[in-house]
Parts: sequence; structure tokens; C-alpha cells
Amino acid sequence: MQLRERLTTMINGARSFSESLLASFKSPAEWTHQLFPGANHALWFAGHMGVTDDFFLNTVSPGTSNIPEGYQALFGMGSVPSPNLADYPPVEVVLAFMRERRKALAEQILAMSNGQLASKLPAGSPEFFTDFSSVFEMATWHEGMHSGQLSMTRRALGHPPVMG
Repeated sequence: MQLRERLTTMINGARSFSESLLASFKSPAEWTHQLFPGANHALWFAGHMGVTDDFFLNTVSPGTSNIPEGYQALFGMGSVPSPNLADYPPVEVVLAFMRERRKALAEQILAMSNGQLASKLPAGSPEFFTDFSSVFEMATWHEGMHSGQLSMTRRALGHPPVMG
């Protein structure tokens, strides 16, 4: 399997699992349920995935950022999830943003050659990325970390396991 195909499989697989978790959240109380005060909840997860995918996309393709006003404060690194649904845009809007940013990120993989993916990022890029492909690998890892948190929230609400 070529690098492009492997990265595409990884990033789409991570999102597929997250979508299967998110499908259980229905009521406003579920979307903002926190295991403890300040904990991440499903709505924050969705917005955070969109904001973070936007960061990853803009890292590999500068000038492609497309974050709605206020989303960085609500969902960006260091944001603290609020238990109040009224503090957020509608769930459907946040989910659409999350999905659009992942679609754009996945399309970016396919727009690059295997050679481009294996090449170093330009000077000034975050030091924790070793090459272009590492950005997409980090997107997969990041989503997996947060989907684990989402899974715990989902189970605390009484939903059965997605797998097993």
C-alpha cells in the first residue's frame, strides 16, 4: 500500500469510528454531558476536531484555513467546554463544520504525491512534524485520543459499546 492510500485509510478510519460514537448523542443534555466539570463533551469534541483539522490542513496547505468566527475560542486548544448548550452554535452546524474540514484534509492527502508526503515541511513549521505525512498521522492520533474520551462519555450515558 502506498503512503497516500495508507494515510487516507488511517484518517478516514479514525473519523468513521468517531462518527459511530457521535451517532448515539441525541438530546441536548447528552451533547453537553461532562464526566466532571470542565471535561470534554461530544459537542466540544465535534468542534475541536474541525478546528484541529483546519490547523493540520493549513499546515500542509497554507491559506486554506476556514474557521467560523468564535470557533477558535469555543473549540481550540486551551478552550474549556461549557455545559451550557446555548454557548454553542447548533449541533448540526458544528457537525457540518467538522465533516467539511475532514473532507478537505482527506482530499489534501490525495492531492499530494507520495514524494511530497515524504518531504520535509517548510522552515517555520511546527517542530513536532517531521514531514508532510506526519501531519496526517498526527491528525489520526489526535482524533484517537479524543475519541477515547468521547467513548467514556458515551458509555457513562448508558450507551452500549460500539465494538464488541
